[in-house]
Amino acid sequence: MIHTRKMTTCVLLTSLLLVNVVIADEDAEGCRDHPLLTRMPNFYIQDCEMRDFDQMDFVNKQGEETTVEGKKYYISHYVNSDAQPPSEIQILRNFTNAIQKIGGTKTYEDRSDVYLKLEKGDIITWIHVHTWNDGAGYDLNIVEEARMAQDIVADANSMAQDIKMTGKVAIYGIYFDFNKADVKPESEPSLKEIAKLLKQNPKLNLYVVGHTDNVGSMSANIDLSQRRAQAVIQVLTTKHGVDKKRLEAYGVGPLCPAAPNKTDEGRAQNRRVELVEQ
Repeated sequence: MIHTRKMTTCVLLTSLLLVNVVIADEDAEGCRDHPLLTRMPNFYIQDCEMRDFDQMDFVNKQGEETTVEGKKYYISHYVNSDAQPPSEIQILRNFTNAIQKIGGTKTYEDRSDVYLKLEKGDIITWIHVHTWNDGAGYDLNIVEEARMAQDIVADANSMAQDIKMTGKVAIYGIYFDFNKADVKPESEPSLKEIAKLLKQNPKLNLYVVGHTDNVGSMSANIDLSQRRAQAVIQVLTTKHGVDKKRLEAYGVGPLCPAAPNKTDEGRAQNRRVELVEQ
């Protein structure tokens, strides 16, 4: 009888230990992957937190810290108990390659950390991957920074006034994906106003000038800005009926900055299209 009880106790203890192991390898309650990123194989989420608005220090290409704000995710992962952890560099490379594949960039990396940035539509996603315990664990800190909503679109009258006063007007309502020259659909309100400007001022001819920040090589930025200026003219002439003889495209890359390129805010100001009176 005593022997039977001991066996029963042993079986119960073994069962409890097995249950604990299974539970340990399951995601923490309420935790899930970020929609943008899948996890490394054989990892579970041990802890997570999401805040609708918070901030994070992010490291740029110069190794300088900059504070970003927005919807923040913290997701901590640990390797399954029956799995061999990858190396720290393997984790960092996996996330870097995944983000670069969809148009993002790596801004900084050291032994256990990589900082990544992705601009898609109206959202800038900042990602910090931190590895620890020789690759057995890694943390994701992600901030989704929504671009400031442009509630006031420069209208034809204000464009005409700026051109009259300074000979040019900067247009910030024309959008492109990272390193691409295709005009995005959300640019339509600004393009309509440019077409209206030209219709109301039949003697006005314009240079459409593309500008970039200083990220990347000079030659690549000159080429990109030229292609973006040409793309704007293409939309204006094919979709809005503007006479192509009234427009001429030029790309000057980073040569005429509107702000210092040392901050993300400054670089955003430098990525623009300007209309210059001929």
